[in-house]
Amino acid sequence: MNSTKNMTAGRPGTLIFSFALPLMIGNLFQQFYIVTDAMIVGQVLGVHAIAAVGASDWQVWMVLSMIQGLTQGFSIWMSQEFGAGRYPQLRNVIVNSLALSVVTALILLGAGQLLAAPSLRILNTPEAVFSTAEAYMRTIFWGIPVTMAYNLLAAVLRSLGDGKTPLYAMVSASFINILLDLLFVAVLDFGVVGAAAATVIAQLLASLYCLAKIGRIDILRFEKSDLPIRHYICGKLLGLGFPMAFQNMVISVGGMIVQFVINSFGVIFLAAFTATNKLYGLLEVAAISYGYAMTTYAGQNLGAGQTERIRRGYRAGLMISLVTSAAITALMIFSGRTIMGFFISGDPETVAATLDIACRYLFIMSVCLPVLYYLHVTRSCIQGLGNTVLPMLSGVSEFVMRTGSAVLLPRLMGQEGIFYAEVLAWLGADIVLFFSYRYCMGKLDRTSG
Repeated sequence: MNSTKNMTAGRPGTLIFSFALPLMIGNLFQQFYIVTDAMIVGQVLGVHAIAAVGASDWQVWMVLSMIQGLTQGFSIWMSQEFGAGRYPQLRNVIVNSLALSVVTALILLGAGQLLAAPSLRILNTPEAVFSTAEAYMRTIFWGIPVTMAYNLLAAVLRSLGDGKTPLYAMVSASFINILLDLLFVAVLDFGVVGAAAATVIAQLLASLYCLAKIGRIDILRFEKSDLPIRHYICGKLLGLGFPMAFQNMVISVGGMIVQFVINSFGVIFLAAFTATNKLYGLLEVAAISYGYAMTTYAGQNLGAGQTERIRRGYRAGLMISLVTSAAITALMIFSGRTIMGFFISGDPETVAATLDIACRYLFIMSVCLPVLYYLHVTRSCIQGLGNTVLPMLSGVSEFVMRTGSAVLLPRLMGQEGIFYAEVLAWLGADIVLFFSYRYCMGKLDRTSG
């Protein structure tokens, strides 16, 4: 029980920040090794290699985000049972979540391998990078069961208020991934396949660490009565997890449409866009962490029946996130070009052209970061309340704005128009979430009153 955290008592802002901080550090390390992948690939293998990785980014992100959405949905019910102190029910929810995760991982693995090449064709991937992008995707997709295992185990721990174990797992995995990157790519010359394999192996080790930790939590000592697979529990879990997975899938489809447009701009533009998107992961780290904190906080307090406390926590989380986003914006404005330089190598003319494109995109995203941070905190709070349908609708709004902007703005503004597609997608989601939060809290007030 020592590693769990009850978020139904204490100052909301302090609890949310203290819960999010280790997640933030862990996500920073996760993004650090993603960025390191890109740096090693870009510096050792060149512009074409990083363009190949970028050509598969959205397909890979689709699978990862669907897994994250599904397991985060499962964790909502777990956090509610933990907050209410119903530990036998918590254990049975975890067992049923595991069964659904195994089935989903096998389905995604088969679909990923089957659709790898066709998806690259549909997105008009340049022939110069096609075979390399396909090899990278297939290697990542073979690791889908490992990705599912880590995300489910981390979701279980977070639902109990334990943000530290996923942190320690990710820090260790990050260093292992970097060492394997250097070995596989720079020494053994395995190319981008080596970078993908390094990521899968590192995540496997992180999964084993989380599993060992769960085995030492008293309330998760499973008994025979906890093991039955119950259809009604699986149904409710899918009702929570599927909308979140579908939401992320829809967002990814929008990203693929953007990728289709970008692929037509040539290898240099594709490499610049890829380099910026790798850094974008770092910009979003704190937002994701605050989001996980809000989901757990709202879920536990809903289980405990503390409606007003949920509202106070949301306000505190929103204020912390906006201050954080402003600090990151300032850092990127002053240091962005220097950071981007680590991703790109080649002749001076190519490097200069690629950096100009990358830094313009980075500036636009950085200035609009508060819009993204509002999205994560609000969406996650609503999900923690057990409503995953309205956040799904925000994902649909995000899709419409992203694809519409990607198709229309380049015709009006040239290539730079594509840079605004991401920001307008965030704004579209925010509009839906603004009204959704008020609807959910009003409904909760009426129910509790």
